[in-house]
Amino acid sequence: MSEVVSFHRSERVGIITVDNQPVNALSQAVRQGLVDALGKALADAEVQAILLVGKGRTFIAGADITEFGKPQKDPGLGDVIARYEASEKPVVAAIHGTALGGGLEVALACHYRVAARDAKCGLPEVKLGLLPGAGGTQRLPRLVGVPKALDMIVSGEPIGATDAKAIGLVDEVVEGDLVAGAVAFAAGVASRRPLPRARDLSANVDETKVDPALFDKARKDAAARARGGKAPLRCVDAVKAAVELPFDEGLKRERELFLEAVESTESKALRHVFFGERTAAKIPDVPADTPTTPVRRVAVLGAGTMGGGIAMVFANAGISVLLVDREQDFVDKGLGIIKKNYAATVSKGRLSQGEMDARVGRITGTTSWDGLAEVDLVIEAVFEEMGLKKEIFGKLDKLCRPDAILATNTSTLDTNEIARSTSRPGQVIGLHFFSPANVMRLLEIVRGEKTSKTVVATSMKLARQLGKVGVLVGVCSGFVGNRMLHTYGREAQLLIQEGALPQQVDAVLTRFGFAMGPCATSDLAGLDVGWRIRKGQPRPPPGARYSGAVGDRLAEMGRFGQKTSAGFYRYEPGNRAPMPDPEVEAIIVAVSKELGIERRKVDDHEIFERCMYSMINEGAKILDEGIALRASDIDTVWINGYGFPAHRGGPMFHADVVGLPKIHARLREFLAQHGKAWEPSALLERLAREGKTFASLDAGRGA
Repeated sequence: MSEVVSFHRSERVGIITVDNQPVNALSQAVRQGLVDALGKALADAEVQAILLVGKGRTFIAGADITEFGKPQKDPGLGDVIARYEASEKPVVAAIHGTALGGGLEVALACHYRVAARDAKCGLPEVKLGLLPGAGGTQRLPRLVGVPKALDMIVSGEPIGATDAKAIGLVDEVVEGDLVAGAVAFAAGVASRRPLPRARDLSANVDETKVDPALFDKARKDAAARARGGKAPLRCVDAVKAAVELPFDEGLKRERELFLEAVESTESKALRHVFFGERTAAKIPDVPADTPTTPVRRVAVLGAGTMGGGIAMVFANAGISVLLVDREQDFVDKGLGIIKKNYAATVSKGRLSQGEMDARVGRITGTTSWDGLAEVDLVIEAVFEEMGLKKEIFGKLDKLCRPDAILATNTSTLDTNEIARSTSRPGQVIGLHFFSPANVMRLLEIVRGEKTSKTVVATSMKLARQLGKVGVLVGVCSGFVGNRMLHTYGREAQLLIQEGALPQQVDAVLTRFGFAMGPCATSDLAGLDVGWRIRKGQPRPPPGARYSGAVGDRLAEMGRFGQKTSAGFYRYEPGNRAPMPDPEVEAIIVAVSKELGIERRKVDDHEIFERCMYSMINEGAKILDEGIALRASDIDTVWINGYGFPAHRGGPMFHADVVGLPKIHARLREFLAQHGKAWEPSALLERLAREGKTFASLDAGRGA
């Protein structure tokens, strides 16, 4: 028997146990063990029914991620599943924790399924650019019907045990001890014949009873959500095959679509994203056993939009929060918005009233700093003014415990300078949340030159506890995300000065997969924000282009974006859809004339290359300077914080797809046309010359 799969008998029920913790992934050893254990159960004359269970915290959570991208060794999962489905003795899957992907496909091949009340079942392959490739798209619709199968497979979202029973995915929800209940269930069905096999069910996939328009709508909806991704469309096609083809032919069609997906750039990109998020948690000079400090009580300074969102993040994680602002009106307003946000979630059925009350109860608003002496962590979330932040950190240094972590939420300012306003720079770190903080997954963790390893390790652990993707970055203006965003936005604005219009620039980037283009994004954030920052900065030297000219002009007119119903676009009351505005076009033309720029036709290809390649070049500089540890870390930042389309893999992955020699050549052309801002990164130049990639750079660094 395999070390990761065991077999024993409980009276007349043979129990096959998968023990490949932590998630009982379907490695080659598990697959072989499942085949061997089934053979043993079938050969045992005393066994009348077979129970399949997972040991530890879950059933089978899916494929073994270490085998991704490698040739699969026998037995294949399809072969394992076929053997279980063909068993002449009834097989019952007992599901606890999660049955995901291949794990659920194994369960679908069993004759019966029972589940613990808190179990979840799902086929999330689409999130890796794939589709269920071991019969999931053929068996699930036969069990639960085409509409629900489409929903589960195309979205990739799991469902709970109660819902699974309601739609026919599981036969019984077991209260109390799952194995004991499942053994009793298996004994109860031991003599039933014929055995119910999903492959034999036909009522739910009867072509005469399934509306063809269902698939047309599913494709249309999937295309809208995927923004260029093909995997959801392949999922629809595979489920459609379950209706149009006999079972075995449907399996063949599913396999064809699966193999197409595996070889697609989209799936490779999404797998890169999957591994990138996990790799980001590994810091080479901060070992996994580095001591951390507990964070049980937190203070957030600033009750505005960002501070309130950060308070919600901690309250959601069960951590008590002291929300501090200088005036009671500010505190009350902040608490009011927090309650309103929670109430909206309750109204949508995503949160119970009791849980809302508990979370609100964890947040205490105050104007007093007295309670700061008791907290484990303080996060400053006030205006982006260095003087104000240094003043605050000087006060915190005197008020907080020596072991308390002092964090700044600054998005651009020098964390080292802030740390120097204290006597404990080793306890200072940047925790850059993204707005809205209670929604966005990214947390840039900014390590200063003196930040201790304990503080770094604690912050990385805290990110996971908060449900965030923590990425460690170094100190520079804008860190990783905003520094690259500046170059992206700069080119968008220069292109507008040269002849493009906001709607053309935005259309190019949304076709690539961004939810919003740079101009619509600026309207959402508020043009007044960037305007105020630019007013405090020196203008470019004579002869250099100033990218903020149009934005400044719009802001001076009071066009701040969505909040004023006018920015780069105009907005109708109650409608956030951006509408091109002839007045804006006139303003742009006037600004171009004032700057002495003769407007020209700008094609979409130039817009894409200048926006994307400037960002990639800046990313290469960030890597070369050590601000980011890995190219995959940059991709993780941009996907989780800036809406970069996940199926494109991130800017650095996309650069490898395009080819660094091609990008380098274009950078040299843009340098000749547009000046020093286009100087190619020395790292990108070297990699292009040597025929290497950012992926090979990461691999060489042990990423």
